[in-house]
Amino acid sequence: MTLANLTELLATTTRGAIAAFNVIQIEHAEAYAAAAAHTNLPVVMQISQNAVRYHGALAPIAAATLAVARASEQPVVVHLDHAEDEDLVREAVELGLTSVMYDGSRLPDEQNREATARVVQRCHDAGVSVEAELGEVGGKDGVHAPGVRTDPADAAQFVADTGVDALAVAVGSSHAMTSRTAELDVDLIARLREGVPVPLVLHGSSGVPDAGLVAAVRAGMRKVNIATHLNQVFTEAMQTSLREHRTVDTRRYLGAGRDAITAEAARLQQLLALEPTTLVE
Repeated sequence: MTLANLTELLATTTRGAIAAFNVIQIEHAEAYAAAAAHTNLPVVMQISQNAVRYHGALAPIAAATLAVARASEQPVVVHLDHAEDEDLVREAVELGLTSVMYDGSRLPDEQNREATARVVQRCHDAGVSVEAELGEVGGKDGVHAPGVRTDPADAAQFVADTGVDALAVAVGSSHAMTSRTAELDVDLIARLREGVPVPLVLHGSSGVPDAGLVAAVRAGMRKVNIATHLNQVFTEAMQTSLREHRTVDTRRYLGAGRDAITAEAARLQQLLALEPTTLVE
């Protein structure tokens, strides 16, 4: 396969959910492609606006990720995540990314809807999928208040007003959690699934234990974003490698991190697809 459209991929996902993992270095993209090859499952490779700031530009990391995606035998969506800058969205479309998540949640509600609708029109004209956010997810540098929940009726109206293809909703998770202790409102997920006419997306999933992720998918989540948890796995593997092998060869410890998240990404893909796997609390 090669680059995939998120909307089309979600339309074919009727049982489980698609895993979405963040790319910071090229090793991340290589790991997710290897995991997809192992599981025979599609994957979303996400480049966040924060990662763009880290690299100083979108183009270099996007070009590397797109190259890895095009070489993959499994469907890969290359996705711009949590973009608050409409110019960055425009650049992502021009570079060939197949999906964007426009995050206008910091804006007043009316402005969020207007801006999201503009982004949707521009992206749809280019054949690019759009995810958006209504109901602030917890965490994220303290900007989003914990405990916020998305109202199903408001979510349905937001989709009608904007035309988005997928919607990130607040159901109890929080960004950047390093412990897997979040408890999701599964009943709310089910109500959202019934009332919202587009696939639901779970952000802040690193803080959710395996059993909670499975319950969320069964209740109706169709795309699940995981970043911090994989960063922990990558970092721990690097630290172990450096303790055991004194070296100045960056390939040795970056390779250890890449191997570690390849295995964990594959496990998470199978978990979210509701395929048999081992649960880890």
